[in-house]
Amino acid sequence: MCKARDWIKTALSHKEPKAVPYYFDFTPPSRLNIEEYYGSPIEEVLEFPIRMQGCKTIKPLYANPSDFGKTAEDEFGVIWSTSKIDRGAPIASPLSDADISNYTFPDFAASYRFEDLGNWCKQNKEYYTIIWVGDLWERATFMRGMENILMDLVLNPKFVAKLLHAIADYVIGTMKILFDRFEFDCIAISDDYGAQNSMLMSPADWRKFIKPHLADIYKFAKDHGRTVFQHSDGYIYPVIGDMIDMGCDILHPIQPEAMDISKLKREFGKDLTFCGGINTQYLLPQGTPKEIRSEVKKLKQELGSGGGYIVSNGITIQSDVPLDNIIAMIDEALKKD
Repeated sequence: MCKARDWIKTALSHKEPKAVPYYFDFTPPSRLNIEEYYGSPIEEVLEFPIRMQGCKTIKPLYANPSDFGKTAEDEFGVIWSTSKIDRGAPIASPLSDADISNYTFPDFAASYRFEDLGNWCKQNKEYYTIIWVGDLWERATFMRGMENILMDLVLNPKFVAKLLHAIADYVIGTMKILFDRFEFDCIAISDDYGAQNSMLMSPADWRKFIKPHLADIYKFAKDHGRTVFQHSDGYIYPVIGDMIDMGCDILHPIQPEAMDISKLKREFGKDLTFCGGINTQYLLPQGTPKEIRSEVKKLKQELGSGGGYIVSNGITIQSDVPLDNIIAMIDEALKKD
């Protein structure tokens, strides 16, 4: 077993490593900016102990208008705006009615989805490898539209249940192929449940509609020897205990703008590893390098105590973050003291 993987596994086992591990992600303009300073690829230059990848898609996360035009359609029939600086936004959804009887899901086994993953896994075997396997609730919001799906929770609950069941089947089908073909450490689910100050739905609805399918996804991963990395922006405090009970290992990105992350450490730190915590809405774009260094140092001391912490940005680092502030964050995160 290699050093980088050991480093992450030590943190996951809630043993305090010699240094707090780190991981950062960037939008394309921000990545270009920081790689002009440090070198490229940034993961190699700064020796990130975690490496992340996902299945290939016909509409990548960051679809540049120069490559795709003003809009791009994904496998599920969702139309997205394109952008040079971020992921764009879903602007047209394939499910205009609360009915999936005439909708055909894309083929989770399509060969292009798994191209190059074998090489990627081999090239990164010395690191802790995480593969994004899909989304659940977030995919439903793209396919139906956020306002519609939230209304459907009340007006069309059977439709919501059927849609989420079908999406979960797609994710588990993807996982079956991944587990059969590739060696890697962890699956990642991208599924936002929180707004800034509250959940997007009641905790009761989350437990009714989402939890059973999320539990199936977690269990399938655990049964195949993989850990679980759960992403959800925003305030999700009421359901964190549920995630732990289901088997979540790593929670990301624990936005300090939305939750008291010191409280999360006190309450859930013995059972959960946190990844994130650096204020990306205000501190990184508007703070000084000195303030950023101080905050990163504080997070490493408080959240890193006893293991169970990976220092990282609260949301993807955007183009509005000054280069000096990114450098301050990275340099402080990489300090061994």
